[in-house]
Amino acid sequence: MSDTGITLDRLDHLVLTVRDVEATCRFYETVLGMRREEFGAGRVALHFGRQKINVHPHPSPVQIVAKDPRPGSADLCFIAETPLEEVAAHLEARGVAIEMGPVERTGAEGTLRSLYCRDPDGNLIEVSNYATG
Repeated sequence: MSDTGITLDRLDHLVLTVRDVEATCRFYETVLGMRREEFGAGRVALHFGRQKINVHPHPSPVQIVAKDPRPGSADLCFIAETPLEEVAAHLEARGVAIEMGPVERTGAEGTLRSLYCRDPDGNLIEVSNYATG
């Protein structure tokens, strides 16, 4: 337990506010291999690993949201099991422009090799592998 009396384990989900739910889901499914799930009253989530991204249209019908949710304001980093060179080839084959990389960055658990692209709303997407050796 930390000094605050609270110990956090991991991020369960985050929310992306988007202009077009279908275009966003198509990108994350076909480009990043996430799995779409509908839940609740017409809500949508994208699953990967032990996490999910809830996808809210802008404006959102959900009652409680961030103070000023905006499409294109996120900066997300995903750890891939796939080698970065294969990720780059996959992105290029799908017409997704790589804006930068591979470059070295610092992640939560050490040194990363990362490349950057953007989703349909312009959110910055970092796809990374932890450096080995």
